[in-house]
Amino acid sequence: MHDPLFVDVDWNEFVRMTLRLLAAVALGAAIGWERERRHRWAGLRTHILVTMASAAFMMLGIETAAGTAGDPTRVVQGIATGIGFLGAGTILKMPDQRRIEGLTTAGGIWTSATVGIAVGAGRLPLALVLSVLTVIVLQTSRLVEGSAEDRNP
Repeated sequence: MHDPLFVDVDWNEFVRMTLRLLAAVALGAAIGWERERRHRWAGLRTHILVTMASAAFMMLGIETAAGTAGDPTRVVQGIATGIGFLGAGTILKMPDQRRIEGLTTAGGIWTSATVGIAVGAGRLPLALVLSVLTVIVLQTSRLVEGSAEDRNP
C-alpha cells in the first residue's frame, strides 16, 4: 500500500484555497496600505500576514472538522485570543503625556484577523464589506478627530 507524504491533492480544492488566500492578501493590503500611508506601526506587511494567516487557520479548521465532531468556531476563538496579544503589543501608554497610542493600530490588526476569518470561511462578501468599511473609518475618523482636537486643545 502506498503511503503518500502529503494528502492526495484535489486540484479544485487547491484553486479554491489559493483564491481565498489571494483575496485575504488583497483585502489585508487595502487595510494595511491605509495604515502605511499614515506611517503607523503596523502597515502593509503586518495586515497582509494577519489576514492571510487567519484565512489559512480558518480553512484548516473547517477542513479538519469536516465529518467529525470538531468545531471550527474554536479556531475563531484561538485567532481572536492570539490577535488580542499581538494588538496589545502595539499599545503604548505614556502617562507623563497623558496619552495612549496604538489603540487604532490594535483595532486594525483585530479587524484584519476578522477579515481573514471571513475569507477562510468562504464569506467573501462579508470580508469585502468589512474591509471597505474599515478603510472608510480609518480615513474619515482622522477628519473628525482633527476637528475635535481643534475645539478642545
